[in-house]
Amino acid sequence: MKQLWGSRFSKELSETANNFNSSLRFDKRLSKYDIEGSIAHAEMLSLQGIITEEEKTLIIKGLKEIIEDIKGGKINFECDLEDIHTLVEKILTEKIGDTGKKLHTARSRNDQVAVDIRMYVKEEIQEIKRELIELIKVLLSIAKEHKDTIMPGYTHLQRAQPITFAHHIGAYIEMFKRDTERIKDTYKRVNILPLGAGALATSPYNIDRYKTAEILGFDDICLNSIDAVSDRDFVIETISDLSMIMMHTSRFCEEIILWSSREYQFIKIDDGYSTGSSLMPQKKNPDIAELIRGKTGRVYGALVSILTTMKSLPLAYNKDMQEDKEPLFDAIDTVKDSLFIIPEIIKTMEVNKEKMINACREGFLNATDAADYLVKKGVPFRDAHKDAGRAVKYCIENEKTLDTMEISEYKKINKLFEEDIYKYIDIKKSVESRRVIGGPSKEAVEKVLKINEKWVKENE
Repeated sequence: MKQLWGSRFSKELSETANNFNSSLRFDKRLSKYDIEGSIAHAEMLSLQGIITEEEKTLIIKGLKEIIEDIKGGKINFECDLEDIHTLVEKILTEKIGDTGKKLHTARSRNDQVAVDIRMYVKEEIQEIKRELIELIKVLLSIAKEHKDTIMPGYTHLQRAQPITFAHHIGAYIEMFKRDTERIKDTYKRVNILPLGAGALATSPYNIDRYKTAEILGFDDICLNSIDAVSDRDFVIETISDLSMIMMHTSRFCEEIILWSSREYQFIKIDDGYSTGSSLMPQKKNPDIAELIRGKTGRVYGALVSILTTMKSLPLAYNKDMQEDKEPLFDAIDTVKDSLFIIPEIIKTMEVNKEKMINACREGFLNATDAADYLVKKGVPFRDAHKDAGRAVKYCIENEKTLDTMEISEYKKINKLFEEDIYKYIDIKKSVESRRVIGGPSKEAVEKVLKINEKWVKENE
């Protein structure tokens, strides 16, 4: 088939080259945005007197029919056309005749595809934002339920200090809040209209780019036509945001995987989100959480792919930029799928409170409290830290815990230890003593939960 650009060539593109060159198999998902952009372009052309009112009406009628044909499954996307823009123009011309050929006046496929992708990304960002907010709501609900559920806090995967499950969950709330704010900020840079830039040098026609932006709901226009068609920063920034989201979901899934293991037994994943083994009948595997963790790598790959594609491109448009779509589409699909399922895993898991608090009673998680006890008696922290370490060493050598050490044994380490040390190193009291905003005490957690509930309302 003769391409849109074929009149200057003496022979058609070979079948193998055409198949390699064509993007229709994946950019067909841009059909909705391509047609919406074309409708806005036709309206602007008519307002500027570049096409007649009658021509505009006929073009828009034809484009709306194509939308309905796509919804009804009447369009064959399995053809040898180069891209979605070519297909839409071909179908439109078949429907309304030569008037359909006037639609491409004052635009190029370079600015056309740029506006299509921006419209697509704008819509998907809004959906991802909604999914993030729903995830945060689920996490808030879990946190409210577990303000008194004490568990070990970890550093280096070693038990460190007692906290609450609510406080631990709160860390992920903050991560996903940042993700939400990041994509909201990215939206501002996506929402800039490139249409009207043409191939790279605008148009001799008296077009009104601001009117097109208004019709399509863009906040502003790209102020340099070369940048308008060669910019894919908004794609890179979007996939970067998605990579951060996946990094946070992956970290959470890693903890779900660890906590559900026999070694931890902090939680039990619902059977609906677990799988078994074809060989070992006893197995219950956290496969869904593992898949989310694994899919993080493909989103990272999408980011590296587009960064590598763009790194050496001279201005303005180059065919290399066709490679922006598949990684973008895949990254968006992967993040949406992951954000859709992870709240279900969280909502349905069972929390083993007893296992969590028992884990706090082993491993000397109250050693810092013993040091703080001495500090309050006037001992410099470095000396107090040393004495608490000596107490831990004594317990390890004598198979004791800080709770079971005799006061006489404490006094051999430092005479300032008194009977009230046992109250001070109590696990629950240790948690509740940390009332600083951002800390694990119930009082501090409740303050933060209220702040975050307000944040959700403001960002929904």
